[in-house]
Amino acid sequence: MTKHQYDVLIIGAGGAGLRAALEIPEGFSCAVLSKVFPTRSHTGAAQGGIGAALGNEEEDSWEWHMFDTVKGSDYLGDQDAIEIMTKDAIRAIIELEHMGMPFSRTPEGKIAQRRFGGHTKPENPSDPDSKRIAVKRSCYSADRTGHVMLHTLYENCIKQKVHFFSEYFVTDLIMSGDACAGVVAMDIATSEVHVFHAKAVMLATGGYGRVYRITSNAHVGTGDGFAAVYNNGLPLQDMEFVQFHPTGLWKLGILISEAARGEGGILLNNTGERFMERYAPTVKDLAPRDMVSRAILTEIREGRGIKGSDGTYYVNLDVSHLPKEIIDDKLPEITGFARTYLGVEPTKEPIPVQPTAHYAMGGIPTTPDAEVTKDKKKTIVPGLYAAGEAACVSVHGGNRLGTNSLLDLIVFGRRGGKAIARFIGETDFAPLPTDAADRTLSKIDRIRNSKGKEKPGALRLELQEKMMEKVGIFRNEKELTEMTVEMKSLRERYQNISIDDKGVVFNTDLMEALELGNLIDTAEAITHSALARQESRGAHSREDYPARDDKKWLKHTLIYKADAAPKLDYKPVSITRFQPKERKY
Repeated sequence: MTKHQYDVLIIGAGGAGLRAALEIPEGFSCAVLSKVFPTRSHTGAAQGGIGAALGNEEEDSWEWHMFDTVKGSDYLGDQDAIEIMTKDAIRAIIELEHMGMPFSRTPEGKIAQRRFGGHTKPENPSDPDSKRIAVKRSCYSADRTGHVMLHTLYENCIKQKVHFFSEYFVTDLIMSGDACAGVVAMDIATSEVHVFHAKAVMLATGGYGRVYRITSNAHVGTGDGFAAVYNNGLPLQDMEFVQFHPTGLWKLGILISEAARGEGGILLNNTGERFMERYAPTVKDLAPRDMVSRAILTEIREGRGIKGSDGTYYVNLDVSHLPKEIIDDKLPEITGFARTYLGVEPTKEPIPVQPTAHYAMGGIPTTPDAEVTKDKKKTIVPGLYAAGEAACVSVHGGNRLGTNSLLDLIVFGRRGGKAIARFIGETDFAPLPTDAADRTLSKIDRIRNSKGKEKPGALRLELQEKMMEKVGIFRNEKELTEMTVEMKSLRERYQNISIDDKGVVFNTDLMEALELGNLIDTAEAITHSALARQESRGAHSREDYPARDDKKWLKHTLIYKADAAPKLDYKPVSITRFQPKERKY
């Protein structure tokens, strides 16, 4: 076992982690641990853009952006944090441009902007109560925005001599009393366990999409950061709010960006009807994601879906009417996906799409400075920070608007990095417990030497299938209750898993067995939180409680791991400018 010591550890090399690393001042040591090579982090899969009210192509303001984000969140987003994010968005974009990020441009050379779901402005700007219409707010780099952002941040980290531990899998937090003192990680290449001692740790570990069978998430999206916190007695927040992106490639779940609809693509059912006109008559195909996903599933349930060769149903996304230069210049990646994976030619025929598990609105509760909190009083855990999809600030509430994820990364990654810089300047290392690695070592030993009958791959697929079936877009008490029983059974069966590969070199069998434990923890938190929330809000749609209930449920869920069943608590939502009202588009 090898020991290391750094002032700062950042877990995850996506947009939030890299942006935080850039704020660590010279003279302090900073290491970034990543399960994959940094530029393979899932931020690179983001396509459509970053939201910011630059007003480069039409009038816009951060207040309008804030209103849309609050409304999009179904009023569960914390408005103090949303104000910080939407105000800071403009500066954040200019900063990325100065770092060298190659944005698409207008003919005058300004950063180009496109329309995106849920982003609007008043039709008459002098009358804020006038009808709201779609606005060009998404700053983009063709349909590879996350990719170029990730590379830009990584290059700046290399320039700043940030130390990277690539292909290291973090298995546990090290707690010293109430403070975080580091992490335990496994070197994937050798299976060796390493102990990292630090003054401050930031979790920027991304999402948990692999809890579901159909997902846009990379294979590494197994909820590692969520599980690390959950297993150390700390809460997770608002885990019931899971975003299903409406347009994943049929069967595969690979993302077809909202940019396709932002550029004029339309959704069609099996009669060729543009059905979104019935669900969101004003913004139509550019309604927020939760509404479009429910609309697609409703069309399929009511017999207007298109049956695929495998017996599953989809709807069509048609971009064939768009000019060839838009398809080639602004949507090259997503139209390439359609050609490569489904053999569809988007210039001539529609693309088959279905909703795909996409984003965690909930996560590790934090302050706007990315400090992790442990209770409804927002008590800070010294030395522990979180940012990006793993964190819940909460700027997304019940439903995230497209383009606000990349914005969340850079705004709160930067703020977290600055908070860490202040913290390490005035703090010493917390004592390192002698048994820091024991839990990880015993877990690895148990899995490697087990002769149990359960196989991780089969158990994972069963979990994913059941989560799709019972904790998906539409939910009800019967199925959620059944899933809580299933979760107990899956957890017990997990204790009886065994692996075939007993070696130490790149033992992906072992890694997937450890990841499965994280998926089970995360799925448990999602399911129990969803069963408790007896209302429909944002992405959490209860068929047995179809209305939003602000009287009882305008509050954040906190869930804690416990022996028999998880424990739930609640904390208030921060409401500053906009009082909750019915969400219509």
